Amino acid sequence: MSTVMPVGATELLAQRPFLFFLLSRSLSRFSSQIAAVAIGWQVYDLTGSAFVLGMVGLVQFLPTALLVFVAGQAADRYERKRVLQACQFAEALTALLLAWGAATGSLTVVQIFIATAVLGTAGAFESPATAALLPLIAPTGSLQRATALSSGSAQIATITGPALGGLAYAVSPGLAYGIMLVFWLFGMAFAGAIQLVQPAAEAKESAAPNDLFAGVRFIRSNPAILGTISLDLFAVLFGGVTALLPIYARDILQTGPLGLGILRAAPAVGALLMTAVLARHAISRRVGLRMFQAVIVFGAATMVFAVSHWMWLSVLALAVLGAADTVSVVIRFSLVQLATPNDMRGRVGAVNFLFINASNQLGQFESGLTAALFGTIPSAALGGLATIAIALLWMKLFPTLRDVERLE
Repeated sequence: MSTVMPVGATELLAQRPFLFFLLSRSLSRFSSQIAAVAIGWQVYDLTGSAFVLGMVGLVQFLPTALLVFVAGQAADRYERKRVLQACQFAEALTALLLAWGAATGSLTVVQIFIATAVLGTAGAFESPATAALLPLIAPTGSLQRATALSSGSAQIATITGPALGGLAYAVSPGLAYGIMLVFWLFGMAFAGAIQLVQPAAEAKESAAPNDLFAGVRFIRSNPAILGTISLDLFAVLFGGVTALLPIYARDILQTGPLGLGILRAAPAVGALLMTAVLARHAISRRVGLRMFQAVIVFGAATMVFAVSHWMWLSVLALAVLGAADTVSVVIRFSLVQLATPNDMRGRVGAVNFLFINASNQLGQFESGLTAALFGTIPSAALGGLATIAIALLWMKLFPTLRDVERLE
């Protein structure tokens, strides 16, 4: 009986396909984070409305909800790195149009919403293709470590992206959109250079190539995967505070665009530190319970941030929030990918991405709406409390997930 020896973090980074994958994904994330800062600040600056700010998340989420099954089928039917390149090209073109409109002073809220919808559409196809691509690049037995490194590289972009985005926007909104354009183009080039480590696995045809709903049935038949995906949906749907950061930056903490960039980068700092730990020390036992514990910490940190009026405490709470979220992300992604056959990873990944977007982007709409109705601080605090309650409830509803012992 042969034993699979997992590849270490240093060896993974030395492999060109994995390195190109990291560069492409992190550059794309870099641009997305700049977009979040620039679009969020510009919309709030133009309207001064928390409700309209929350609508940005709803507009970005709708394409995912409408195209989820088509996007998953595309990731399973076509070469995944080509799907990734096509999405990054569409995103780069959108950034170019935003830069042009900002530079000429003709950019309106409606135009920003249209651009946001295009970015959401591209993201709906990009995410399942990217997720399904990673298991074909990571050597056997090393997916958890590869996921941690992939998350860490994206978090590096998330740290520098918002800060640079806020600084660039302070100089000129057009400059922020121009940086997005450059990084999406470079990300597209790196994606094209990826050579698969496991091409034979990719070459397998799906047993049901035209079945758009196979991913849904597969998730419903696997309680651990269903519990994992739904936990992320409801926990972050109520506990996310990202959409409220412009309000906290300007009205509560009384800082400017650069301060907003720091706030947005803070969760990534905590996530990067946790990634460094997970890249060296993979979670080897009681992974299901560890995920629930991480979600509870996420909710508690959200409550601390909600009531904080000090910049240092707000940044610290967001960093803890980001570290806890990384533990949940690594476990969730590894569990879903390892339990899913390669010829269905695109469709399962698309459903997973729908749930993630519902929690993040639809959560932005929920945050903006509740903030408009009840106030910013009560909205954020109640969201953190709801996250803790959901984690405790899901531990009872999905004992199979709670009792998962190991991933690899």
